[in-house]
Amino acid sequence: MPGELIAANPFVEFALLLTLAALFGVAARLLKQPLIVAFIALGIVCGPSVLDIIYSLDQIHLLSDIGIAILLFVVGLKLDLGLIRTTGGVALSTGLGQVVFTSLFGFLIALGLGFSPTASLYIAVALTFSSTIIIVKLLSDKKEIDSLHGQIAVGFLIVQDIVVILVMIVLSALGQDGDGSMGLIVLGVVLKGALLVAVTGVMMRWALPSLTHYLAGSQELLVLFAIAWAVLLAAVSELMGFSREVGAFLAGVSLASTHYREVISGRLVSIRDFLLLFFFINLGAHLDLSLLGAQMGAAVLLSLFVLIGNPLIVMIIMGLMGYRKRTGFLAGLTVAQISEFSLIFAALGLSLGHISEDVVGLITLVGLITIGLSTYMILYSHPLFERLSSSLSLFEQKAPFRESDVRVSTSRHVDAIVFGLGRYGGNVVRQLRKQGLVVLGVDFDPQTVKRLKLEGVDTQYGDLEDPDLAEQLPLHSARYVISTMPQLQGNLTLLKTLRTQGYRGKVVLTAHHSAHANTLQEAGADQVLMPFIDAAEVIGERLQAI
Repeated sequence: MPGELIAANPFVEFALLLTLAALFGVAARLLKQPLIVAFIALGIVCGPSVLDIIYSLDQIHLLSDIGIAILLFVVGLKLDLGLIRTTGGVALSTGLGQVVFTSLFGFLIALGLGFSPTASLYIAVALTFSSTIIIVKLLSDKKEIDSLHGQIAVGFLIVQDIVVILVMIVLSALGQDGDGSMGLIVLGVVLKGALLVAVTGVMMRWALPSLTHYLAGSQELLVLFAIAWAVLLAAVSELMGFSREVGAFLAGVSLASTHYREVISGRLVSIRDFLLLFFFINLGAHLDLSLLGAQMGAAVLLSLFVLIGNPLIVMIIMGLMGYRKRTGFLAGLTVAQISEFSLIFAALGLSLGHISEDVVGLITLVGLITIGLSTYMILYSHPLFERLSSSLSLFEQKAPFRESDVRVSTSRHVDAIVFGLGRYGGNVVRQLRKQGLVVLGVDFDPQTVKRLKLEGVDTQYGDLEDPDLAEQLPLHSARYVISTMPQLQGNLTLLKTLRTQGYRGKVVLTAHHSAHANTLQEAGADQVLMPFIDAAEVIGERLQAI
């Protein structure tokens, strides 16, 4: 009876799906898991293998397609080629190197598991892509998006995004029906592709800037136009024989140079996430649990390759390029999972008839395993590095020259060492220098280090939670070590490191909460700064003096 009621009323069906999605999302948050894992699990539970309450397959599939189009549109919209230039050759070398080596070894592993060459190729390529959305979210939550390893990771993730778009273009071309020779087919694809890019370029150069400027008077109309433009170009791309994803990506790129990219992307993120819910539900609903059970062995083997092999490949490349083992390790962990693009890529292969549903199921199972486990690996990356640090020296040159140019001599004299050079920390440094103190500033953002250096401040790149950093600092002469960073765990790590080094000067730390301040004082801090409370007290004193 309940099944008949749901089947007869799509509104009730969607209400039930959304309610369950919210409950699954809460569970994922409690387990510190990305929502992707929860939504795929929801699709499996609601699909024919368990509850079998999904009847509006066509509507869900349509919402799924629109969600994918907006996802690719936002990727194109936020494509930051400047970041690749900023991180230099390491983004290109690491991104392309990881794609090549993962594809090669993944292909050989899949062949060894008995898959056909075509299926092995799809599996191998799917294993190379890491989730930009998940990684950026995790690094942002950990306040590491501006660190050296964070910038490098985002740089090579952008490279991966570009590669997956190119691969989808090639697959779309291969999926076209044609009675002529391969040469004519390729020529037709090139000509149509050039026409699509040329029309987009013309719109980008002469029409879109003035049009978006006019529409910006109403943000609702601007966002509506952006969605319409993304879906329209996706449809045109499909009519020309390419995939919808290619057109949506080009639509995003065409608006990336306008002044309104941030406004559009900010408004579309929630819409994107909502519509992608239906992609993952649709994906999970089509998974056959009996097939997944039979593929568990292969999924575990491929997952171990992604969880261990991908970070090792990144560490080897970055080690050869002269980066420290810690930077390579933290950046390498960001590729220890496959992405939503891997699942979209597999779905595209299924629609083209290149692979079967069991291969899609295998890739999805690898996604569930790697996304789930790698999330914890990234969240606890610093304790994990401390445990493995002694065995990772193989991935670091004796003189890691890429990071040696931002270090100072440990024998030079300084009065104070300040960690954190943002707005608060930068002003602390300036005030101490006005009082005649010799100050060394330390920050994990290379751009911040460079900016303070231009002001004449002695600076050094370094991370508060790096246990090896203290050995590279002139602690013997410093009367004060000051952390302006409010992260509790980072400050506790700094205290432990200073104690290990036998530092006898004064340690001044920062906290935003009274409970954290008490913890730091109990751990041995000489003084704890609380910027907001301190500022409020100063304001109160000044008001009384008026």
